[in-house]
Amino acid sequence: MSVTKNKQSVETINKMAKAAFPDKTIESADELTEGCCNTAYLIVFTDGSKSILKIASGSNEGYLSNEVNLMDTEVKAMRIMRDSGAVNVAEVQYYDKSKTICSGTYFFMEALDGQSYYSLHSSLTDEEAAQLDFESGRIERSIASVKNLYFGFLCSEEYRFDCLYDFVHKLFENVLHDMKARDIPTQPSPDEIFALLEKDKIYFDEVKQASLTHFDMWDGNIFVSDKHICGIIDWERAMWAEPLFDAPFRSGKRNINMLKGYGQTEFSYAEKRRILWYDLFLYVTMKTEDFYRGYGTAESVAAMQKNIDSTFRELRMI
Repeated sequence: MSVTKNKQSVETINKMAKAAFPDKTIESADELTEGCCNTAYLIVFTDGSKSILKIASGSNEGYLSNEVNLMDTEVKAMRIMRDSGAVNVAEVQYYDKSKTICSGTYFFMEALDGQSYYSLHSSLTDEEAAQLDFESGRIERSIASVKNLYFGFLCSEEYRFDCLYDFVHKLFENVLHDMKARDIPTQPSPDEIFALLEKDKIYFDEVKQASLTHFDMWDGNIFVSDKHICGIIDWERAMWAEPLFDAPFRSGKRNINMLKGYGQTEFSYAEKRRILWYDLFLYVTMKTEDFYRGYGTAESVAAMQKNIDSTFRELRMI
């Protein structure tokens, strides 16, 4: 279990629910175990209504330097998307940052109907899956339509950048600093990474305006009802970057039906370069998380290092 998990007693959960919904009484509170960072519960009230309770850690233990104000970010991103009307997201019903009831910030949100796309894979026909992938691409395009004046994190004055390159450079600085702080073996070296990244600055400079980017829109964060996407969850890593930073655009994992829905099936040389850099950032981050969260194994670390090596090798070759 991740050290960032902040499980609460039934008594505390009842207090949290009473603060959010004074006129309601909890019938049941079941932990949702799919996530690896925050703690979440499905709350069922005696009147039959449901909510999701999400609780952040009470400390910074287990968090990386790039994980800045994650719960603030999730709430803000969800509200941005609800205001835009472009994508269905759950309504944030109550948000408490006071830490008076429990050690972490928490919020209640609307419980979406349906199940995660990931959990439905084995029950879908090829045609049904193709339709869902196409819909996910349309949603990616809708998210990308939300623009911003600066690049960076949604809820941090410190992380605001005029250009994409400076933001990406800072992201690598942070995660490589985290590796050094825990004596995590780093290969390639930071010097090698930054030397090559600087050579590629021109490709990042092509991106003139920041777009809202979910970053983690994999199938587990896509909710499906009646064979259609009904909502997107887990916005805590959303950022102002470019759409190609999101999970569905990772090299070797792009789905042609998703790309058709997004409206782009081919990528320029510069876009391919940036995608490889985003691949590398993800793999380095995932390797580092294994050490910080406490859930990694020798096998998972070795597998991630293999991805790092192959990605950096490709960056040096093309």
